[in-house]
Amino acid sequence: MARPGVFLDRDGVVNRAAVVDGHPFPPASVGELEILPGVVDACAQFRRAGLAVIVVTNQPDVARGSTTRSSIEAINDALCARVPVDELVVCFHDDADACGCRKPAPGLLVEAAQRWSIALNESVMVGDRWSDVRAGHEAGCATIWVDNGYDERRPDEQDLTVANLADAVPWILAHCRAGAAT
Repeated sequence: MARPGVFLDRDGVVNRAAVVDGHPFPPASVGELEILPGVVDACAQFRRAGLAVIVVTNQPDVARGSTTRSSIEAINDALCARVPVDELVVCFHDDADACGCRKPAPGLLVEAAQRWSIALNESVMVGDRWSDVRAGHEAGCATIWVDNGYDERRPDEQDLTVANLADAVPWILAHCRAGAAT
């Protein structure tokens, strides 16, 4: 039987993104990884409520040659050791690859939903960029935008806007309970 889930973007939602000239960038090493306040508790609450917790992240710097897959995997391993999530899935492609997994495409969410028996229409995608919100929308999830004040395109189809993941917890729990009850 399918259950609700929470999909979380990595950089800017789970961990701090470095902001340079109004644009977010991922940590370059495990030493730069900083889990944002309230994230560990939020994920623990989601799991106690029976929700699957899946981190979905685009990491195109591998395709662009500015970092290595092993560096990204080391950061992801360190994150998963500190944050209670069920899985962390990555798209290593760049826009030119035209893959189905790079957000705003919904592939990462759809594939994880199949593996974890997640009911996408009862689930929530939380992201800090328009592409995260679009991917959640395209997958059939409710969407939450974390407004980090970036100087870039803003989403226009989110169900809720918050300052951080902790602020979204009550809404997520209520939404997922309501969806599971129908």
